[in-house]
Amino acid sequence: MSTPIPGPDAAADRARLILEQHGIRPTAQRLRVAEILLTAPRHLTAEQILASVRETAAGHVSKATVYNTLNLFVGEGLAREIHADPERCVYDSTMHPHHHFQDLDTNEVSDIDASELEFARLPALPPGTEIVGVDVVIRVRRKAAADPGDGTV
Repeated sequence: MSTPIPGPDAAADRARLILEQHGIRPTAQRLRVAEILLTAPRHLTAEQILASVRETAAGHVSKATVYNTLNLFVGEGLAREIHADPERCVYDSTMHPHHHFQDLDTNEVSDIDASELEFARLPALPPGTEIVGVDVVIRVRRKAAADPGDGTV
């Protein structure tokens, strides 16, 4: 379940502070995207962010503006991209190391604390490389109801 978006004043103040702390000029569009994505732990697609911006924006905000803003936030370390599947990118506002569940029934993405996942070993790295990070997406779906006549419980 996503975290609710904070009230307008608190979210706007927090968004402005986050942008200013990272040396990003707080334009109206950047502030609105930051309010939606960066003020609480969230996993949203660009399309979800665009829809939310357009619901509340006083003027037109283009898809390009939202994508450029998201790229800026990713580049500045404020958000990261999760490529849950080849057709969908989710922007994650939680920057500490963690992993994800992706519910295939709802497309909802939720966090898994890094301490909840252990690796027995990793493959040998290509020569001259080092591990920068490991991102795990565990895809889940609802179990199918057991058929009483098939012998399963």
